[in-house]
Amino acid sequence: MQQARQATDIEHDAHKQNSVKHDTLFDKPFTTPLDKVARFSFDEQVVACFPDMIRRSVPGYGQVLAMLPIFARRHCKYRQQNNDGQRVSRIYDLGCSLGGATMALAGEFAAQDLQIKAIDISPAMTSEAATLLKDNYPQHDIEVITADIRDIELEPCDMVILNLTLQFLPTEDRVAVLKKIYNALTEGGILVLTEKTHAIDEQYDAWLVERYYDFKRANGYSEMEISGKRNALENVLITDTLDQHHERLSQVGFARHLTWFQFLNFVSVVGFK
Repeated sequence: MQQARQATDIEHDAHKQNSVKHDTLFDKPFTTPLDKVARFSFDEQVVACFPDMIRRSVPGYGQVLAMLPIFARRHCKYRQQNNDGQRVSRIYDLGCSLGGATMALAGEFAAQDLQIKAIDISPAMTSEAATLLKDNYPQHDIEVITADIRDIELEPCDMVILNLTLQFLPTEDRVAVLKKIYNALTEGGILVLTEKTHAIDEQYDAWLVERYYDFKRANGYSEMEISGKRNALENVLITDTLDQHHERLSQVGFARHLTWFQFLNFVSVVGFK
């Protein structure tokens, strides 16, 4: 458990290898009216401040990572084989960013127990993730892949992690991705889906959004930064309601799924194969 909690610290302390910056990303690019057309992308600039940004912007991120090894111990039953023919549990970290979920798992499991495939569409993210994972877990069977998760074929696996990723895909592509995940999971496997959401009730949603902004203010964000990020993510991060997530999971075949975590408008759901 202690190792899992350290996953966010490894990301944050990546400056020991490649100088992580404080999240002032939006102090400059998105602080004037002319910059309202700017859009968020996971490029080198974002990668440089990503650990600081996600800590200060995503309520409960560390708690979600810390629970992943606990879930894995219950549901990863060494149903697959690695390239040497040894029994392992294969886990996918889809939209891995800097590999926080992968590090949380690697820190709690012996190197021979898991085969982890960490995938992200951003070359800047995967390049940094590959360095961090190699430096911190050189003995583990971890493959970092630069690819669009909509295009890849998934091998049979015990666990799939989809943390803050589905929300960046076009809504029309989300069912197909979830169906692919369901088909790849072995019986007894799980999907962990973590997303930012919105509520249908406008008053309730407005309250959640304002408390989320209060959370960011408490973490040192200025009004200009909050506004800049909101503008940058418009039409880039498209949220669903919690009910929509559960409806999709049912649609693709998950007979059982539950919301195990919620912090303001961020939720995490587990689907059981």
